[in-house]
Amino acid sequence: MSSVVENAAAYVAAQQDTAAQLPGVGLAELDAGRAAALEQLSRQGLPSQQDEDWKYTSTRSITRAAFKPASAGATCPSDFITQTVIEGLNPYRMVFVDGFLSVTLSDLEELPAHVRLRSLAQVLSEDATSVLPSLGQMLGDPPHGFAAMNSAFVADGAVVEIEAHQHLERPIELLFVSGCGDEGLVSLPRTLVLMGEGSQATIIERHCSLKEVRSLNNSLVEIDLGKGAILDYCSLQSQSDRSFHVGGLFAGLAESATLRATTVSTSGALVRNDARINLNGENSTVHLDGCYLVFGRSHVDNHTHISHNSADCVSRETYKGVLGDRGRAVFHGRIVVKQDAQKTDSEQSNQNLLLSEEAEIDTKPQLEIYADDVKCAHGATVGQLDDLALFYLVSRGVKRETARRMLTQAFAAGVLDRVESVPLRQYLQSLASDRLSNALSANDAS
Repeated sequence: MSSVVENAAAYVAAQQDTAAQLPGVGLAELDAGRAAALEQLSRQGLPSQQDEDWKYTSTRSITRAAFKPASAGATCPSDFITQTVIEGLNPYRMVFVDGFLSVTLSDLEELPAHVRLRSLAQVLSEDATSVLPSLGQMLGDPPHGFAAMNSAFVADGAVVEIEAHQHLERPIELLFVSGCGDEGLVSLPRTLVLMGEGSQATIIERHCSLKEVRSLNNSLVEIDLGKGAILDYCSLQSQSDRSFHVGGLFAGLAESATLRATTVSTSGALVRNDARINLNGENSTVHLDGCYLVFGRSHVDNHTHISHNSADCVSRETYKGVLGDRGRAVFHGRIVVKQDAQKTDSEQSNQNLLLSEEAEIDTKPQLEIYADDVKCAHGATVGQLDDLALFYLVSRGVKRETARRMLTQAFAAGVLDRVESVPLRQYLQSLASDRLSNALSANDAS
């Protein structure tokens, strides 16, 4: 047995002990999907740096001491949930404790009749035929062992269904709280978003920690946007410094659909964000934005893959990172333009600000073009604070430390300013500002 395969053996054994209790066991289609994913996980193991897509990200911190599967029943104090409220947002809220829905902590009152928010466990147990044709369709073949693990042992998560031509005025918030149970647990939430033709909504996916315990959150999101549908999606990782997060966003866009997706990572020992977007219909549009703040010994890896499969599609991608201390980050962005995807308009940018000599970024923007009538551009920058701008502020009476904070926060704000929801935008800006201020203050003190 190779070391790569061996690193998954403990997870397979632990999960199989409870596999018989998974929701929907006995349904042929679901059983087949789980079996196929399990076979891949057992055969390939979890990714290592031998894999090109994980070349700069080591998973040894996850595999050297396997995490035990979380189970339903863990509790989270209601006052902690109250503390997480985003002022002015007023969302429909689903709260998941270590990966499992907590009905008592959720708020689904006054949910419109044309919108359904359900627990995946409930759906698989009571109404599986309504989602089985969609579950796994956007994912396709799992790109790595973590995605295969999620599919093999999928148990709970959120199912969001919005009927055609419905515009949801209030946002939907999916709050995932980890670190509620014992030390060393892995949760495997799965989110499925199905939006009908001409529908419109805002969905916020938040990951936070109740306690400073070692935990792994292995989360997948599948999004299916019908013709002309518009979705604003924001994923925020602000978990404890002892937590590990592996997340994946997999989306398919029909004709004239629009996806605006923002990923914000502010903390965590290791964070891996995958985004794989398929522009399947003509005139579809995707905006991928990312902001990552990496300090201490944190490691954040953003991998994106946008596939232009049809003509006249637009993609815009902007990722910005601020790194200090011994923080490390990775950006690997790939844009593929298929032969039939004429009139493609695509731009990709990765910008990084290094605040210490020990911080490190590996960036790799890529274009793969098979059509001849396209407009594509990509680029990456790595630099430090502008000395002239810093001098300008200091010369006008601004303290040097304050000037550094102002310039750093302005750099990160370029991504967050594009968030459509005003309460969410203000919350993210405040969160980033506090994170940067604390990190810079600690650096100044040292």
